[in-house]
Amino acid sequence: MARSVLPTQVDPRSEQFEKNTRRMVDLLTEIKNEEEQIRQGGGEKAIESQHRKGRLTARERIARLLDAEPGFFELGIYAAYGMYGEWGGAPAAGVVTGLGHIHGRLTMVIANDATVKAGAFFPLTAKKVIRAQNIAMENHIPVVYLVDSSGVFLPLQEDVFPDTDDFGRIFRNNAVMSARGIPQTTAIMGMCVAGGAYLPVMCDNVLMTEGSGLFLAGPALVQAAIGQQASAEELGGAAVHACISGTVDFREPDDPACLERVRALIEKTGARPRAPFDEQAEEPPAYPASEIYGIYSDDPARQYDMREIIARIVDGSGFEEYRAEYGETLLCGYARVGGWAVGIVANQKKNVLTVAPGIGQKRMEFGGVIYAASAEKAARFIMGCNQSRVPLVFLHDVNGFMVGKEAEWSGIIRAGAKMVNAVANSVVPKITVICGGSFGAGHYAMCGKAYDPRFIFAWPTARYAVMSGESAAATLVEVRVRQLEREGRKPDKQEKEKLFNSILSAYQQQMDPRYAAARLWVDAIIDPAETREAIIGALEAAALNPEVPEFKTGVLQT
Repeated sequence: MARSVLPTQVDPRSEQFEKNTRRMVDLLTEIKNEEEQIRQGGGEKAIESQHRKGRLTARERIARLLDAEPGFFELGIYAAYGMYGEWGGAPAAGVVTGLGHIHGRLTMVIANDATVKAGAFFPLTAKKVIRAQNIAMENHIPVVYLVDSSGVFLPLQEDVFPDTDDFGRIFRNNAVMSARGIPQTTAIMGMCVAGGAYLPVMCDNVLMTEGSGLFLAGPALVQAAIGQQASAEELGGAAVHACISGTVDFREPDDPACLERVRALIEKTGARPRAPFDEQAEEPPAYPASEIYGIYSDDPARQYDMREIIARIVDGSGFEEYRAEYGETLLCGYARVGGWAVGIVANQKKNVLTVAPGIGQKRMEFGGVIYAASAEKAARFIMGCNQSRVPLVFLHDVNGFMVGKEAEWSGIIRAGAKMVNAVANSVVPKITVICGGSFGAGHYAMCGKAYDPRFIFAWPTARYAVMSGESAAATLVEVRVRQLEREGRKPDKQEKEKLFNSILSAYQQQMDPRYAAARLWVDAIIDPAETREAIIGALEAAALNPEVPEFKTGVLQT
């Protein structure tokens, strides 16, 4: 098969390569150490308390539920990171979500972590569950819920209860998924109370372990409301719902038996049609993925060739580049990842010398900036991928769209609008990886969170906001200085510098990928060397949904 294999110019022995590698390894070590701490949930004492009840922790349950290979791909581990400090924190938002296989079948798992505030729902807990459900709905992934929750965290009930992306949306999603034929199985393995009691009953299969409780109101609330006294077991124990109410389908003695029953039920689920995306036998890249550490530089002053990154992600390092000599600050082209055909849109971080249209003069275009020509090219390429049913992968390291008189005269707003329109109306799966900067409208055009990527991942080097930290700090300092001057004060150079550093520090904290992951703006912070595996997993998930709507863009500015 004829294929354009990307060459490499990388020197792994160069000083810059080694410097970049050390920087990336340090960031990854910090991230992985923090993730390990988050996995401890509510801590050692809370884990011991769960074990004394004869119950496994959420992560122990998931380990028993899933096939050993390829393992559990956790989503949202940083949810609520650095938040809810006044309540002692909520590691991973008190719920574990992610993808794994049960008898070879890809499954979304949503498991309450009872070691974190008894599995209570914080605002981010509800949003994390909803994000997992949305991924399942978009990709037609079967869902298993492992329920062990005391319900809404009452001190924050106003932020959990009423809105469209709050607690009630979970049960709405249960109903919608059921109507769409997406299998859902619930195992009640602890408490399941109040509104949360609707979740299991709206699923296809309901299992319950001895010692668990399922009721709209617990014993204390029942006594307060109607004066009736009853134990938790009498009110809504496993025997009641298996023998009397008929609410549960399977009563199990303990966690291991319950999880084994779930596996047996999933194993007997019928096959479903798959998406019409092209898949062949996969081929490893021609170059080691670990070399990405040394190639990538998060120094804004340094350039690197994004083709070198692509060469270490795609099958056989083959890349059919689209309009390679036009709009060169955006790379577009066709490749395969894990055997799946994909279209790649990536920011090129090398400066390129080009000829200005209309005047014929040579000019320098800066890497990471989207110009009118590159936006036009990307829009046309994205439309072609939709026409041909080719999933899209976006690799971000973008400063934004070009500004200035020449850019405005070139029609940058019109060209940018065309690209945004094509991205917004794409009907093929979109997968986004934020490698470095992702600023301003460039974030939108490269399929940011608001543009419905099926999955959005970030490297530890990811940074995104409405503009770069230095630009934002300089702008905000200028605003503050003018305010002070109107009040009759004129800050000196030292005061301006102190103000700049203070604003920059706060702004940089907000640009950190952990800040984004805490708020579910990204699904996972991934090791750059595992980018290929993350994209393959996302494509496998997307292939479970056979529905590809008709592609329409509406009005395009031409």
